[in-house]
Amino acid sequence: MTAGHRRILVVEDDPETAGQLAEQLTSSGYEVDLAASGNEALRRGTSRDHAVITIDRMLPDIDGLTVMRQLRDGGVAAPFLIISALGEVDDRVRGLRAGGDDYLVKPFSFVELLARLEALGRRSETIAKDTILRVGDLAIDLISRTANRRGKDIPLLPREFQLLEYLVRNEGRVVSRAMLLQHVWDLHFDPSTNIIDVYVGRVRRKVDDQQAYPLIHTVRGMGYCLRAPG
Repeated sequence: MTAGHRRILVVEDDPETAGQLAEQLTSSGYEVDLAASGNEALRRGTSRDHAVITIDRMLPDIDGLTVMRQLRDGGVAAPFLIISALGEVDDRVRGLRAGGDDYLVKPFSFVELLARLEALGRRSETIAKDTILRVGDLAIDLISRTANRRGKDIPLLPREFQLLEYLVRNEGRVVSRAMLLQHVWDLHFDPSTNIIDVYVGRVRRKVDDQQAYPLIHTVRGMGYCLRAPG
């Protein structure tokens, strides 16, 4: 995992086990968030990005597999490592089919846990590369449908996000109004409409205002182009 993406969420209701894991993972260079219940896991899991989430199946309030499903339904893409004393084949199969990416049976050695976390972290980075598009200091997340510049969120309506996504996917190319109507609105070109100019103006203000440099450029008589300097 890269230095910027080494945060782990540990979902474990036993304070001693959770404390040991947090101490060992911190010593190994990870940042650790702890959750002692299913409800706390749901809050922490959706409040920030994690490279990997480790989750105990047997939690005091909500079953770990249910928590995992709810986080997945909420758009959390981090891989899950299920840690459980339930080690029968049926238990492992049930956990993996419920959305787990790996399954580790208690008791386990920390060296094995670390190896599995590293493997899942590499997979997580590969997924992130495929689902986050970047141009300059702009990043758009295709899963959460969000955008930010230099880490600051850009509030976009659904159609505005579609417009920005299309421009980003065509980085450096001039995109005509007809192309935007066809690919973002699914409409054939109507020379009398100013909907493109209105929406591009909105997106440009949200993306470029008070920034070090503009990304969205008007190409007179042709359309628009999104590009970073250099």
